[in-house]
Amino acid sequence: LSKITGLKMRILMIIDGLPGGGAEKTVLTLSSGLIEMGHQVSLFSLRKVCDYAIPEGIDFQVIQDTCKKPWRKLTEIPRRARLLDNAIKQAERSGKFDVVFSHLHKTDRIVAHCRALERDKVWFCVHGMFSFSYLRHRSGLSRWFKHYKIRHTYENRNVVAVSAAVLKDLSETLAIDLRRQAVIHNPFDIPEIQRLADEPYEMQGQDYLIHVGRFHEHKRHDRLLRAFALSQIETTLVMMGNGADAKIQKLKQLATELGIENKIVFRPFQPNPYPWIKGARLLVLSSDCEGFGNVLVESIICQTPPVSTNCPGGPAEILTGDLARGLTALNDESLAKTLADIYASPPVVDRATIASFGINAICQQYIALVDNP
Repeated sequence: LSKITGLKMRILMIIDGLPGGGAEKTVLTLSSGLIEMGHQVSLFSLRKVCDYAIPEGIDFQVIQDTCKKPWRKLTEIPRRARLLDNAIKQAERSGKFDVVFSHLHKTDRIVAHCRALERDKVWFCVHGMFSFSYLRHRSGLSRWFKHYKIRHTYENRNVVAVSAAVLKDLSETLAIDLRRQAVIHNPFDIPEIQRLADEPYEMQGQDYLIHVGRFHEHKRHDRLLRAFALSQIETTLVMMGNGADAKIQKLKQLATELGIENKIVFRPFQPNPYPWIKGARLLVLSSDCEGFGNVLVESIICQTPPVSTNCPGGPAEILTGDLARGLTALNDESLAKTLADIYASPPVVDRATIASFGINAICQQYIALVDNP
């Protein structure tokens, strides 16, 4: 056991790609922290896409599926599992992995089909609320089949959930029996975020609110625009994120209809969003669902008061104490009122709240999964 013998472990992280999302960022932060603690970390990405810099010291590999056949969708999961099996066998020539962490549902389905991994060494890291993101709009056979695929992947497996709400969703709402389970919040490199937050940026010194997040239906940018119009706050709203042009165009149109087009600034996702977050009067999240809500913690670290819908998922676990004033019901009026309240009288962000999200504290919890079988 690593704690007792002081042994350093061989850890494998697997993810379906590294586009600019929260789960992807979490995997890189975790990997960095574990390397810092002296463990060996391999990171296998199952697609070429990568919007982040890969931290030093990680054995990083892309395991690309190049199948172009017309029936490729039908055979995708077992085929990609075989590719992953080959890469694992190759990597294990220089020593077996002590523990494997699989991130995101597509990855989990592929890993569940792998034959080269010992079942008890694999932990599925669940970052979202399945009943919401996968089942909400489905009914009948389509819903049954999707539920079956989720059950087939996680039944009697080890699961780490990023929030208590995510674990409850999987084990109670979807009634899936898990082998072992743990709740571990996402880790953040606090000194690094604070250092990056001090870099110069375009809107320095201006007064504005900010939303950082991809342009996806779950994020409910439409609700945010309507609430911002209702709040009548005399400032700018920066909406930072990547997404389909058609989606962004639709939101620009909505801003025009609401008469606030001159107060909205659309920005593509920045590799360093922290100066923008630190410089904002407040950060807002208007989602229908958040597995955790990374950007709320980043906002706290930058000492910018966060406002968030009290949606299913992590926000209520993050915004506690005085920060809970920033939680609001999932409707335009409540969000507008909370925006105006927090804008006028922001809560104090204290250092103790910030420290609990540090890398070291979180990495220790991951290591303990191996130490306490």
